[in-house]
Amino acid sequence: MTEERSVLGRSLLESGALTGEWRDAFEAVPRAAFLPDVVWAFDMDTGAAVEVDRRADPETWQRYVDQDVPIVTQWDDGAGENPGGEATSSASMPSVVFRMLADLDAHPGDRVLEIGTGTGWNAGLMAHRLGHDRVTSIEVDGEVATAARGRLGAQGLLGTVLTRDGLLGDPQGAPYTRLISTAGLRRVPPVWLGQVSPGGLIVAPWGTHYSNGDAVVRLRVADDGASASGHFTRPVEFMKLRAQRRHFDGHKAYVPDGFGGAGRSTTGVTETALLGEGRYDVRTFAIGLRVPDCYQVSAAARDGHRPVWFYGLDDRSWACVMFHEGRKADVWQSGPRRLWDEVASALRWWQEKGEPGYERFGLTVTGDGEHRAWLDGPEDAWPV
Repeated sequence: MTEERSVLGRSLLESGALTGEWRDAFEAVPRAAFLPDVVWAFDMDTGAAVEVDRRADPETWQRYVDQDVPIVTQWDDGAGENPGGEATSSASMPSVVFRMLADLDAHPGDRVLEIGTGTGWNAGLMAHRLGHDRVTSIEVDGEVATAARGRLGAQGLLGTVLTRDGLLGDPQGAPYTRLISTAGLRRVPPVWLGQVSPGGLIVAPWGTHYSNGDAVVRLRVADDGASASGHFTRPVEFMKLRAQRRHFDGHKAYVPDGFGGAGRSTTGVTETALLGEGRYDVRTFAIGLRVPDCYQVSAAARDGHRPVWFYGLDDRSWACVMFHEGRKADVWQSGPRRLWDEVASALRWWQEKGEPGYERFGLTVTGDGEHRAWLDGPEDAWPV
């Protein structure tokens, strides 16, 4: 084991991300064995994707692989070879991997269905602990699936890797006692509920189209199999299930002629009150739960002004709040929905509820596809 990997292991243990039951898997199944020669490591200091080629610089490649950083392995569904497009396959941060495995609460004897094989490392970790015959993984991309099979086989950890759309699950192999998705969801496919045994768990990154952020939800399937419900645990950000990516027609489709014709007002809401302090601020997640079918884009500040845009995904409604240094923000709204009014109302609701964190929110999903979010308990849930 490299010195950097030993340091990573100690760090994961000290932070609580890596629990004792997964320590043997971490030590026996190296992340490096599941990564290609050319990767793009996300530099946490600069926010940039750094290309590293093992053949040209093996030491730097190994150093990034043994850090707690996400590593991109594919762009634009395989059509792109350089960063700048959309990252579409990756190896998640080890801390995220092991925290989600802890949420899954899988034990020897459980059968696990994984949605999103990716590099195969997550499947390899589970196969080492549970047995390769207890893990089935699904990958929609044929080339990614083939590469993962080869890496799992080389490590003696090859279970079943299916090439298909994860939306379908694995009806032939069901029922499973656990299901874990390594792709971000906007809807939990109803068929998944029928493929997990009553009392079983579904662990997945879930969020709304309001932002790209997700939160890990831990759903327990009801005794009758007709629903699954549970709390969120923590914020994450995952590449989205291909069939559930946000469809946005672009700014000009909504605002072809500038602000002309839009209603104008001002607001006392501040930039910090709306956006918080960082990319994982819970208020953004909370607003998304209360304002359905809305996409937010925050532009960079320029000359003391910063616009934040809101676009309705079910019509051509839009809104813009323009923050200024030293004075109230201006608001423009157009279309059948008053999107800024909806957003401001959702923000007030979150504040009045005591600014709850992720762990107080939950989700209930039914076999007919209904999704309802809730705060503290499912008694006062609302549709999302």
